[in-house]
Amino acid sequence: MARLILLRHGESQWNLENRFTGWVDVPLSPRGIQEATHAGEKLRSFTFDRAFTSVLARANETLRLALETIGQTGIPIEKDKALNERMYGELQGLNKDETAKKYGEAQVKIWRRSYDVRPPGGESLKDTAERVLPYYKRTIKPYLLKGDTILVAAHGNSLRALIMELEQLSREQVLELNIPTGAPLLYEMDKTGKVLDHRYL
Repeated sequence: MARLILLRHGESQWNLENRFTGWVDVPLSPRGIQEATHAGEKLRSFTFDRAFTSVLARANETLRLALETIGQTGIPIEKDKALNERMYGELQGLNKDETAKKYGEAQVKIWRRSYDVRPPGGESLKDTAERVLPYYKRTIKPYLLKGDTILVAAHGNSLRALIMELEQLSREQVLELNIPTGAPLLYEMDKTGKVLDHRYL
């Protein structure tokens, strides 16, 4: 049986400051460092064959800290921008509350939570899925079909796009999906890649 563990990075400095982050390369907050280490503690019973992450520092650091905690830093790690967070365009760096006051809460909710509406100059969740899913099917899934145990450290929206595929969620269901920072999510799969079970550790 293959096992895929998805891990959203620990709290970043801009998560703490309630800002749109997107592709801006901000570090983990002190709490985010703790979350990454605690995630590692929850992964002690797993032996990973390889790991995948985005090219952004907050995901890389989360992966490094989690693997250090369990003494598995020597596994193959592949970094790819396909796993990057959704690009928020002109909203990147802006405070979410101030943006809601400027544009209205309803508009900001549409930008943040709709499936196919892009924020100004940015990506929709649909756009994010169109780079995440081909990468998953081409690069990650073949290892799962071999029965490997895989760790993916990425971001809220890149993981939402992947979970939508894994759990066959509708557009409406994925809009309500929230992924906590630093909380490992385990998927157990059969030899065809079908999900048998999933749960947070």
